[in-house]
Formats: sequence, structure tokens, C-alpha cells
Amino acid sequence: MGYKLIALDMDGTVLNSQKKISPRTKAAISELILRGVYVVVGTGRNLAELADYREDFKGMHYGILISGGMIFDFINDTPIKVHGLDEEIIFKLIDFGLEERAMIHLHTIRNSIAREEDIQNMAAFDMGIYQSMFDRICVRCDDCKEFVRAHPGEVIKVNLYHRSKNSRDKNFARIKPLNLSMSFAEAFNLEMSPANVTKGSGLRELCDYLKLDITETVAVGDAPNDTEILQTAGVGVAMGNASEEIKKIADFVTLDNDNDGVAAAIEKFF
Repeated sequence: MGYKLIALDMDGTVLNSQKKISPRTKAAISELILRGVYVVVGTGRNLAELADYREDFKGMHYGILISGGMIFDFINDTPIKVHGLDEEIIFKLIDFGLEERAMIHLHTIRNSIAREEDIQNMAAFDMGIYQSMFDRICVRCDDCKEFVRAHPGEVIKVNLYHRSKNSRDKNFARIKPLNLSMSFAEAFNLEMSPANVTKGSGLRELCDYLKLDITETVAVGDAPNDTEILQTAGVGVAMGNASEEIKKIADFVTLDNDNDGVAAAIEKFF
């Protein structure tokens, strides 16, 4: 079948374990773009967190960002669709995070927001590999609630990075009744988006915008927050480094992210 769009997760998928894009994977993506196929990042990251990779994705037109919370047009540097969180819900999530001494990470249309004390101590939340990036790109806030009040309607997703699985599980139980889209991507984190907003819903919105049939799409991912997009796409591809649960729901399992699994998937389906 002539697939017309491929949606690629970033961490654990396009990026290898060193958070780099290999030459083979970069070349495969560039060739696909030149052939007129829509190559789309489908990621939990926001714009600020993609800044280091914009040259690698040169020519990419669209992104499903912030776990489906925003569809973005890179060429025209403008959002196509934004789903913001309710302010009172954000305040509850911040309170839950503070009670568990978690790192609070706010995603807005343009920025990542976090407290300086957490950015300088990310290893405590099993997030040390991201500390250098956060140190460079994050907007600092001393009071997260005050930031939200000063930027009404801008927060799209809240991440809480916990210090242990028990702490994460405690907050999961407290947040579940709020009827949010909740997912896991890193060891002890929780990602909260508005109800029914996922990478899968983002793929449907983008396909509607581009007038593509969902069966004409391929999605590649590795983590629980990729579940919906793998189930939504015409073909769902799990990375070789994905969990067994993710592999079970996929239509195909490619190589792992340190062995050019994305390039191998592109070569198979395109």
C-alpha cells in the first residue's frame, strides 16, 4: 500500500540511547521527505525540547507535539490545533506534585517551565540524562501556580517526575478520578493532558487537516504513551526496545533504537 504519512516518536525511537539521531536514520527520513511523504514527529516533547533537532528534521512540515496537545506547522511556525488544560485542574496537579516532592514540568505552546531546584537535581527523579537540555531550554519559575495565572490558557500538559514508583502510583490513584489523559514515558513520571487528548487523537486531527485517510499512515513508537497512536495508525510499528505490552499491540516490530529501527521500518513500508 502507498502510505502517505509516518509519525515518529522521539525518545526511544528516532533518538538512540545517547539522544542522537544516527546518520542512517537521518538519511532515511530526509529521503522520505524528498519523496513527498509526510514525516511527522509524534512526541511528548514541546517546541523548546525539539530545538536541538530542527536541523536533523529540516523539511519536516508538521508535528504532533505535547502528546497530541498541539498540532504544529513548522514551516509557517504556527500551531494548527491546541488543547489547553483547565486552570483549576493544573492547580490540583501542582499540589499533588508538591506533596510528593515531585518535579513539576509545565508544557506551553512555546516553552518548558520548571523550578530551578528541580532542574539542578533531575537525577533524583531518574531524569538525569535530560538535565543538560532542561538547563539550556527551560523557563524558570519559583511558583508554578503564579506562572499559570500569568499565562492563562497556555499550559497544554503537566508532567510530574517522581522520586519512586510508590510515589508515582500514589499520585496516579489521586489523579485518575480527574478524567484526564494520563500516560507514562519515563521511569517514575506521569503525563497529564486534557481528556481524550493523545498522540492517537493528534494523528486523527492531522489526517483530517491534510485530508488523508487514517489507513494511509504508519506510526512508530516504544513507550506506553505511544499506545493510542500505534492502535490508531494504519500500521503500528513497535521498536525492538519497546516493552512486551507495546510489542503485542503493534502490527510489526522493528529493530531497536540503537540499531536504526526507524530506518528499517521506513525501508520496509515505504
